[in-house]
Amino acid sequence: MVKIGSIELGEFPLLLAPMEDVSDPPFRAVCKANGADLMYTEFISSEGLIRDAAKSLQKLDVFDYERPIGIQLFGSDIEHMKQSAEIATAARPDLIDINYGCPVKNVACRGAGAALLQDIPKMVRMTEAVVKATPLPVTVKTRLGWDDSTKNILEVAERLQDIGIQALTIHGRTRVQMYKGEADWSLIGRVKENPRITIPIFGNGDIDSPHKALEYKNRYGVDGVMIGRAAIGYPWIFNEIKHYLQHGERPLPPDVPERVKATRRHLEFSIQWKGERTGIMEMRRHYTNYFKGLPDFKPYRMRLVESLHPDELFSFLMKFQKLIQACR
Repeated sequence: MVKIGSIELGEFPLLLAPMEDVSDPPFRAVCKANGADLMYTEFISSEGLIRDAAKSLQKLDVFDYERPIGIQLFGSDIEHMKQSAEIATAARPDLIDINYGCPVKNVACRGAGAALLQDIPKMVRMTEAVVKATPLPVTVKTRLGWDDSTKNILEVAERLQDIGIQALTIHGRTRVQMYKGEADWSLIGRVKENPRITIPIFGNGDIDSPHKALEYKNRYGVDGVMIGRAAIGYPWIFNEIKHYLQHGERPLPPDVPERVKATRRHLEFSIQWKGERTGIMEMRRHYTNYFKGLPDFKPYRMRLVESLHPDELFSFLMKFQKLIQACR
């Protein structure tokens, strides 16, 4: 049984990655319904929280059906990260996660996210401040290092464990790599093999199929895997991996009614949580992913992205479902 503090996650938990503009409550709802064991909010700026910025505060929304759920924070100022951890704790998540992995310029170039991989002593001080600021378990998500010459994850893992983190997720790329090339899990495996490491180690990067999840589980010995981009528009990947691990075969892919059901649920919650106009506008990025590979979807997609009326959107979805079913 894999545990983070007192949180039991099962034998081989599957985590949903904290993705900016993706891992909001509507998206998390469909992932939870399809087997995600632990989920995280979108990463939240410590500066935004202490300034009471509306967008940052809204990201603190967590719901009981999501549990266990973690709030992920990022920042460059240690005192502000401490204060933001206290604010996040009041939102009643199950754990606090620190982002030391985000590679994008507007985060890393401000001294936050993956930038801390260039200053391990500061990373340790910041993490210790957050651990002391909350009674909740604190976890970390990071990368192998800043670049190929500074792959310091072995040192990072030991030092962060020593000051109190209770799980570590490692993305198998450096900051310089961004999301290019193939993720290198060999160092993730070495962290897991280190006899000094006793906390759960989760691997992240390129897990896009049940077969790869099982292969990496066996090859690198990780306690679980975190899935990001492969879940966008395909939340079924979590249950597919679980089925494959248990039965050795991949289940049939979701049919059109299942795809429509997930899309409707996502859209309904998006409207409910963000308001009608914003909820509809921000849902547009997901339609192509939900119906990827299906014939005759393009004209319906155009109508979905052009409409601003909920009733029309739900009607278009049902018409597409009936069209596909009539053709079979």
